[in-house]
Amino acid sequence: MVKKYLSKIYMGFIFIFLYAPIIVLAIFSFNESKSRGNWTGFSLKWYVELFKDRDIQMAVYYTISIAIISAIISTILGTIAAIGINSMKGKKKSMILNINYLPVVNPDIVTGISLMILYISFNIDFGFNTMLISHIVFSIPYVILSILPKLKQLDVNMTEAAMDLGATPMYALRKVIIPEIKPGIVTGFLMAFTLSIDDFIISYFTKGEGVTNLSIVIYSMARRGVRPTINALSTIMLTVVLLLMLLINKRSNGAIKEKSNILKRKEVFK
Repeated sequence: MVKKYLSKIYMGFIFIFLYAPIIVLAIFSFNESKSRGNWTGFSLKWYVELFKDRDIQMAVYYTISIAIISAIISTILGTIAAIGINSMKGKKKSMILNINYLPVVNPDIVTGISLMILYISFNIDFGFNTMLISHIVFSIPYVILSILPKLKQLDVNMTEAAMDLGATPMYALRKVIIPEIKPGIVTGFLMAFTLSIDDFIISYFTKGEGVTNLSIVIYSMARRGVRPTINALSTIMLTVVLLLMLLINKRSNGAIKEKSNILKRKEVFK
């Protein structure tokens, strides 16, 4: 019993340590005063000031544009790659999977510098395109890892049955495989979108003049002194990312529940 209470107290301290700074930041984003340690009343004026800032408006435009486009492209490329990897066998499949894991475990700073050197080597001008390509590159491995578990659950007999009934490979892909792995595709898209919005290091090394995203703008604002508008901007980004993560978890739990129900129905018919 004592051990149980101690474990709960320990977990409580861990959560306080992790989330107390974020909660304080969110609370003081509604503070009327400019002071960071003196609460003078509830106000939304820092949110109003935030959306009047021209730099913030441009950063929001580039952040959302790059996140949507990179998520769509990386989801399409990642889906095709996942289907190809799943059809492989033996050492070839293991080798490709290990290559796919490499960008996931690789430090972001290494990826960012590598991409920057690559663009310089090919005399590519830095700007919207370089940042977009970089976000696509680092998002694809996560999309593949989201879709592969669904492909492993896919009954190969369904595809073979469709082919035996006269379906072309492309028709079987559209009508059999894609609908079955759709939850993994949607999860991969949401993950790519979240990673793109959250990224700072790779964006910092691959951005061009006049093209920046919200995380870089926050960094630039913080260097000139912490202003209450940074609290408001950070709170908005935190809320967006939190909602996306809740949506991803809800979809994952729904998929697990659906699989559990299917297994139960199979047990009933046995």
